[in-house]
Amino acid sequence: MAFAMTNGGDICDERFGLNKAVRLMGPVQLESGGTFAPLDFAYETYGALNAARSNAVLICHALTGDQYVASTHPVTGKPGWWTRMVGAGKPIDPQRHCIICINVMGSCMGSSGPASINPGTGEAYGMDFPVITIGDMVRAQAILLDHLGIDTLQAVVGGSMGGMQALSWACLFPRRVRSALVIASTARHSAQNIAFHEVGRQAIMADPHWHSGAYYSQGEAPAAGLAVARMAAHITYLSEAGLTEKFGRRLQDRPDGSKGAKTFGFDADFQVESYLRHQGLSFVDRFDANSYLYITRAMDYWDLAEPHDGVLARAFAGSKARFCIISFDSDWLYPTSESRRIVHALNAAGAAASFVELSSPFGHDSFLLDAPELNRIVDGFLRAGEAT
Repeated sequence: MAFAMTNGGDICDERFGLNKAVRLMGPVQLESGGTFAPLDFAYETYGALNAARSNAVLICHALTGDQYVASTHPVTGKPGWWTRMVGAGKPIDPQRHCIICINVMGSCMGSSGPASINPGTGEAYGMDFPVITIGDMVRAQAILLDHLGIDTLQAVVGGSMGGMQALSWACLFPRRVRSALVIASTARHSAQNIAFHEVGRQAIMADPHWHSGAYYSQGEAPAAGLAVARMAAHITYLSEAGLTEKFGRRLQDRPDGSKGAKTFGFDADFQVESYLRHQGLSFVDRFDANSYLYITRAMDYWDLAEPHDGVLARAFAGSKARFCIISFDSDWLYPTSESRRIVHALNAAGAAASFVELSSPFGHDSFLLDAPELNRIVDGFLRAGEAT
């Protein structure tokens, strides 16, 4: 994995998946009323910026995602989280686009977050890190793009929390975004969304190793609580039909070779239990518990209409961007009704908007999985923008 510190001006080059980091003084203005500086950014680039500097595509990642969108993850060794969408001959193509993916503020893969070292104390911020919002993440990204000399984005693309960022970009910086592609997302978090996140946060904070967020010097992180939080959230990313098809009520085979044996205890008897435990345990190796608290809180505060007296259409009043909104029929976390609400607001604001609901058995995670129709739509939308 290539890694480089940038001084600006080299935002994209021909090397695929160049991982970069930079510290900027900012500061970023926070919705809570304060400011934050300095700002560390970790990001990856794919492709090259054209002479007109008009082909930049910003990909915004979801809650537990990161900048490794199409290259090998340095912790897990697995391929990037959107290799189905990003790469040569794919809809987001480094031969056509200068692709940028930034680890969001509050996360734990190199950008400023609670695990980062506070230069004022020499120790991790922990819970002294400011509570942030989706808008704060986007304003921080804008500071990085300013540093890199990127004034206009051909497109901002994102699924789930990435879609929230794409919407926020189009509303906060309407002159900088030509197209916004929003997949499996929402314009606000519902009471149900908030409730699931609160279960996860309480699991983390109830872990005796959490130490009120000051666990970095304790030698042991609140792994058990974070694993439970991940298990609870992962259920919301799937669909009942998908779970039934994949696991049903099938029992887990045992290490001793016994097939589908019940233990009449509380071991993982069912395959779905074993799957969720694996998801939780593997997650703690690559994610920070405090980052999970901060990012889920940012998502819960997400309500694009709130600053506009609850009228969503007003949020888009200044935007000249083209919008493409995509939902999945089996997504119950951010159902199609939420996407339709966004489209209705865009129509009321006179924005250029297209919408499609795709059929998939995989629930919310469909945008990350094999979905050929999604690829065709993204490709067509981006190419139409390049022709204008």
